[in-house]
Amino acid sequence: MLKGKNIILGITGSIAAYKAAYLVRALVKKGAEVQVVITPSGKEFITPVTLSALTGRPVISEFFTANDGTWHSHVDLGLWADAMVVAPASASTIAKMATGVADNMLITTYLSSKAPVFVAPAMDLDMFAHPTTRHNLALLRSYGNYIIEPATGELASHLHGKGRMEEPDKIVEVLETFFQKKETLAGKKILITAGPTYEKIDPVRFIGNYSSGKMGFALAEECALRGAEVTLISGPVSLQAVHPRIRRIDVESADEMYRAAVSEFPQMSAAVLCAAVADYAPESASLTKIKRTDDELLLRLKPNKDIAAALGECKTKEQVLVGFALETNDEEANAQAKLIRKNLDFIVLNSLQDKGAGFRCDTNKITVIEKNGRKTLFDTKPKNEVAADIVDILSMCF
Repeated sequence: MLKGKNIILGITGSIAAYKAAYLVRALVKKGAEVQVVITPSGKEFITPVTLSALTGRPVISEFFTANDGTWHSHVDLGLWADAMVVAPASASTIAKMATGVADNMLITTYLSSKAPVFVAPAMDLDMFAHPTTRHNLALLRSYGNYIIEPATGELASHLHGKGRMEEPDKIVEVLETFFQKKETLAGKKILITAGPTYEKIDPVRFIGNYSSGKMGFALAEECALRGAEVTLISGPVSLQAVHPRIRRIDVESADEMYRAAVSEFPQMSAAVLCAAVADYAPESASLTKIKRTDDELLLRLKPNKDIAAALGECKTKEQVLVGFALETNDEEANAQAKLIRKNLDFIVLNSLQDKGAGFRCDTNKITVIEKNGRKTLFDTKPKNEVAADIVDILSMCF
């Protein structure tokens, strides 16, 4: 799966840098083209000459090559790569990646990369366990990066604990698994709804909810990574779609989302309805700001059109329809009923009773219930990993 793939290997200042030679050799044997980008401190642990001999390419460290003034374009590197691997990733480099401190070639390349990024931390156990490092790794996960957890064993300090960079063969396995999944949706057109809807009360007030859109956007990126052409219908969120195969349609109200979804669905292979759509809207919205008085303000609400039910009614045998259920009680019973009532192929259930699930989280904990009755429970994970789990099941529906 790595033959012909362009891999950027970022090496940082860690004693585990010696393992980078074995990682380069393993990648090259698999047929990958490897370009090493090393930090200045990384060169204190392994020489560019060794790495260049293994890759057949000059090693890049500085923005300019001193002897001939050649400028190394981090933008071009970011466009060239099919994947970027930072191994070993020191605590310092992880912090810089998390906060955008672009003071060396590796970080500017990372910030320019359009490719998926894999980070293999390597440091002493106390550094790895420090709240700062844990926070920075959580930030990297929330950005969509893949963290290859370090192993437990004897460290350079001669202490025993978690912090050893994962072995090169294991890192190669992670990459192979990623690329094996990558084209499972090639040729498919996927519709995804994301975010909240706002139902106007007056020009400055609305009925809404706490949805951030992170789960829907993670699904859009994952589907696009796997080869699908994605149409993302998004409510009002501050997120940006990255992958060029994502076409975005911005809406505000439930009615706007309904009309967009109904219009787009006939051309789609599947729809994943992740948006938190308001069930009700004010019967009428004031054209001017409603002024405060001492009297009660009563709002009459009318039901919004049901997007999932509408798509379920017109779904063909060749199309797949996926819904979401966020519940606070009787979770499985409510999700099962929704699955049947709306003619879904499977439903993704998450409960506000579960810590780290639901709105305004970078993680989620889901249970997938399929129409054949099969139920799959997943642990709490970053939302990009949850998206991968959902898309694995979606891919098997075709």
